[in-house]
Amino acid sequence: MDMSPEPFTPPAPIPRNKPPSRLQIVRTILRNPLELWGEPSYTLPWIATSFFGAHTLIVNDPGLIKHVLVDNASNYRMSDIRQLVLRPILRDGLLTAEGQVWKRSRKAVAPVFTPRHAQGFADQMLQQTEEYVRKYEESGPDGMVSDIAIDMTELTFAILADTLFSGEIVSASGHFADDVNELLHRMGRVDPMDLLRAPSWVPRVTRIGGQKVLDKFRGIVRDTMNQRLDKMRRDRASAPEDFLTLLLEQAGPDGLTMEEIEDNILTFIGAGHETTARALAWTVYCVANSPHIRAGMEEEIDRVLATGAKPVEWLDLMPNVRAAFEEAMRLYPPAPSINRAAITDDVWVSPKGERVEIPADITVLVMPWTLHRHALHWEKPRAFMPERFLPENRGKINRFQYLPFGAGPRVCIGATFALQEAVIALAVMMHRFRFDVTADTNPWPVQKLTTQPQNGLPMLVTPRAAA
Repeated sequence: MDMSPEPFTPPAPIPRNKPPSRLQIVRTILRNPLELWGEPSYTLPWIATSFFGAHTLIVNDPGLIKHVLVDNASNYRMSDIRQLVLRPILRDGLLTAEGQVWKRSRKAVAPVFTPRHAQGFADQMLQQTEEYVRKYEESGPDGMVSDIAIDMTELTFAILADTLFSGEIVSASGHFADDVNELLHRMGRVDPMDLLRAPSWVPRVTRIGGQKVLDKFRGIVRDTMNQRLDKMRRDRASAPEDFLTLLLEQAGPDGLTMEEIEDNILTFIGAGHETTARALAWTVYCVANSPHIRAGMEEEIDRVLATGAKPVEWLDLMPNVRAAFEEAMRLYPPAPSINRAAITDDVWVSPKGERVEIPADITVLVMPWTLHRHALHWEKPRAFMPERFLPENRGKINRFQYLPFGAGPRVCIGATFALQEAVIALAVMMHRFRFDVTADTNPWPVQKLTTQPQNGLPMLVTPRAAA
């Protein structure tokens, strides 16, 4: 008999059971796109539909996803709505660039994110996490209530600043997490003009308030670039061998323009750490609601740390910690949608002989949010069950039913970096502290580029010795 406790089911919208009206669609997209999807999106392998006259194919079949993102990826460009939302923020950064500009950027940043290079950041990740969690000691044995959503944004920014920029991001702001939230709240949402496919020069009323904070971020990037360039001109040997120096060295007629460098730096400062921050926060929340899972993770962390293993080894030595993080990314994928548009007519035939016609210009939605909760692919899809990702079970998961980092040529270049960072951060935090929900812990997932916890994640943090 299985005596395991019933798994925790974290908050999420209940799928709609009837089609929404046009007005409901607009209101839901503006409020929270995660609440838009109906029961078919969680039960059918694909759905052909239409939004405001634009034909859309919603894809949840792993074979069809592989066809679109990998096998015939050259036939699919970024969708118009995605670009209308993201390009005003990131311009020609790695997430939004296409064609030769994207190829130049990908080639430029790839050396920093090879698995071997990313492993070299482990000690810095450990140091930054240890420094950050000292704040939890300030209130003594009774602990303190802290918003973990904000904390993880600050922690991952500290790690990114140290590993990729050698701590030389020029920012006088003491409220970086607030600035990120404001930027995504104002700029990271679909505007009614986007739904109408209005040209980018048409003002987006919902984003007017975000331009000031976006200008602030770009000012930080330019100041950071200029400071490093001055150092490189004075004495090249004194400049750190990091991501920033690597990009600046590739500026020129045959490499990246200074504008493209700026766009890529903003991409990694803004989006690069934000995704990991959200996934970490959701992990801490789900684990706090699963005492038996937390106990197993604590035992594993304590045992590995007692051996003196180096942090670069923790990702392989802590399968329970990694599994909890990966399961949290399943339930709350940092990037909840992958949007493409067909360039020319295409067709895919399933193993059963079913034909899916994909006409030119149709929008193809591959949504990790629905894919990761799909009844055809997961047992108890709404439940937090990290055991799915333990080594003995991983083989049951199709490569294209789980896409926290995307797939194909545009797969997330920082996947290894993020996994290592997450395991190190969780191990340090959970070795020393215990995180518990409070009466005010009432998160609700909302899509603002990333999957964020509306209402924050206030949690009681106590030293484990006092737990």
